[in-house]
Amino acid sequence: MLAGQRTMPFPIEQKLVVAIASSALFDLRDADRIFREEGLDAYRQHQRAHQDKPLACGVAFPFIRQLLRINEVDEGEPVEVILLSRNDPDTGLRVFKSIEHYGLGITRGAFLNGRSPWRYVRAYEASLFLSANRNDVKEAIMNGHPAGPVLESTQTDDPDDRELRVAFDFDGVLADDEAERIYQETGDLAKYHSSEKEQASRPLNPGPLKELLEKIAHIQQTERKRAEADSSYEPMIRTAIITSRNAPAHERMITTLRHRGITVDETFFLGGMDKSRILDVFRPHIFFDDQKVHLDTASGIVPSVHVPFGVTNED
Repeated sequence: MLAGQRTMPFPIEQKLVVAIASSALFDLRDADRIFREEGLDAYRQHQRAHQDKPLACGVAFPFIRQLLRINEVDEGEPVEVILLSRNDPDTGLRVFKSIEHYGLGITRGAFLNGRSPWRYVRAYEASLFLSANRNDVKEAIMNGHPAGPVLESTQTDDPDDRELRVAFDFDGVLADDEAERIYQETGDLAKYHSSEKEQASRPLNPGPLKELLEKIAHIQQTERKRAEADSSYEPMIRTAIITSRNAPAHERMITTLRHRGITVDETFFLGGMDKSRILDVFRPHIFFDDQKVHLDTASGIVPSVHVPFGVTNED
């Protein structure tokens, strides 16, 4: 900046911010294999030698691409995606060149030269941190940050799909694990249902991704107003909650969402049914769940993220 020149602060706190590691955005398995088998110098040489070759799309790529498309139609540009990389800028150059190749609107980032990036999640006001590095994610969750590792998936991006679809589990993701803990510790489904029925009017405390859904819902409110004013406008976002809850445990979930002023487009109370049945129809660009047992099948159908929070993830 030139002497005497002033710039306005960037209003990052007013946006929906997603922080993402290059390992979640792109497929870095070949480069990671070189790093593990041949060491850091070989890895750096490989990345330099291939810096002009775009990386293949990673698990979270479809979600990020659709998320950034919101800025193309909203003058306020409500979405910001931040790259958080363990690389140094030199070896991370290939990542930014790949971002440019795919036309992604990502301009901000941090290169930490081997250090874990979770410490900077709050500095960027991020409502979500995605990575393929489970240790980084676990540290982030343990320190109160919203995070999850992407799971390997064979799903590919459809560039002609213009609607962003995001699906969430409820307990341990959008709400805390208070209710889930009763079931996990007793194994008594009747006791769980009785407890939830008794507390149906009391909202559950927030889970790790509560803020993410709130900010998505805020953008959706703007979209609905635009659709009311312009009948030709088609909203770009659709959300779903896919939960193992069923009646009578459904009411407390509705109470919690109502308390936060959140409306979700589609809600499924499955009562133990395989979630992949719904995911195969809804086809979200990303699905968040705290239980690996659900994600084992889900990740084969849709890009999925494990949220390692709560009683089902305690060591």
